[in-house]
Amino acid sequence: MSDVVNITEAAAFQIKEMMKHNGEEGSFLRVAVKGGGCSGLSYGMAFEQEAGEKDQQLEQFDIKILVSEDDAPILNGTTIDYKQSMMGGGFTIDNPNAIASCGCGSSFRTATNTGTPENC
Repeated sequence: MSDVVNITEAAAFQIKEMMKHNGEEGSFLRVAVKGGGCSGLSYGMAFEQEAGEKDQQLEQFDIKILVSEDDAPILNGTTIDYKQSMMGGGFTIDNPNAIASCGCGSSFRTATNTGTPENC
C-alpha cells in the first residue's frame, strides 16, 4: 500500500537541507492543496511545528509529513521529487489524480476538484 504522498530520496535530501538552513529540524513538512493557479488548484509545502487533529501523519526518510484529511484524496499517490539541471533545481510533483495542469507545473485540477482558476 502506498502512502498518500511519497517523497524520493533526492527530495528528502533537499528538504532536510532546507530544514537545516531555516532552523526547522524536527518540524513537520506540510504538503497541501489550495485553490488558485491557472488550472484551479495549486500545491503548497511548508514547515510546521505541530500536527492538527485532522492531519494524517506519515514518515519517510526521517521526515515527518502532514497531509490534511481534506487534501488526502486529491494527493493520494502523489510523488514529490527534486530535479537538478543546468538551469537550476526544483521540486517536481507527479499527481496521478491530476487530469489537467498548466505550463508552470504547479497548478492542476482533478476529475472531482476543479478549484478556482486564476491567471498565471
